[in-house]
Amino acid sequence: MSSLAPATVNFSLEEFAKHGGLTGIHKDGWGIAFYEGNDIRLLREARAAGNSPLVRFVREHGFASKLVISHIRRATQGAIVLKNTQPFCRELSGRMHVFAHNGDLKGIHQDCPLGLGHFRPIGETDSEEAFCLLLAMMAEIWKGSAAPTLQQRLDVVSSFAKVIRRYGPANFIYSDGELLFAHGHKRTQPGGKIEPPGLYMLSRHCLQQQRANEYAADKIAGMSISPGAFSSDSQFQQVVLVASVPLTSEEWIPLEEGEIVVADSGTLLS
Repeated sequence: MSSLAPATVNFSLEEFAKHGGLTGIHKDGWGIAFYEGNDIRLLREARAAGNSPLVRFVREHGFASKLVISHIRRATQGAIVLKNTQPFCRELSGRMHVFAHNGDLKGIHQDCPLGLGHFRPIGETDSEEAFCLLLAMMAEIWKGSAAPTLQQRLDVVSSFAKVIRRYGPANFIYSDGELLFAHGHKRTQPGGKIEPPGLYMLSRHCLQQQRANEYAADKIAGMSISPGAFSSDSQFQQVVLVASVPLTSEEWIPLEEGEIVVADSGTLLS
């Protein structure tokens, strides 16, 4: 999620998994990162979200943020332990960078170690290996005192996506604390075929009263944005949501194979 004003994302991770038609499969861990400026509040567990007291803790405390990244794991590479649980995070240029990947990148471990630079995986997953490669590429444009431009960052993300698509399904969401990047590729569909879409997107622009009217319906779908989470000087809120599958009855837009979208404060930039 990327939003104009800090929003409280209250959702059931168990319901989130059901929307993928994968109940009983994505039970190998979960995590969620809430940005607070350049830092993050990160909560992860190497256990099923459906019966987790930590999930209830997240719902009850209602952490508000303008940037949120969450992941539910089905282990394809690496043991079911905390170090292999997404989302992953690293510091680069004085801010936290967060990454979550859905897919199976076969062979990336053998090809990437020489190109990781300063960054090294803590666990054994292909996803973390890919993240370290992305940060090694990003480090080149984050050397100066000023943040790189949107185009510079998008060029790196595009080059990175092109590299990892060679290894398998490469759906990922990445943020540097300012921008949210989402790359759609392909994923295992309900019929068993591996094909696009790999991600879906929803863009919302609404007034406080409209948001309040929609709030109850969203809760039924297992995901909601608090109707009271608006900036102090405006009753307007805008939000971009990205997920593996649609989470509500609204018209989510499927990302094309290889498509990258960029959001800043709830606005689509690219």
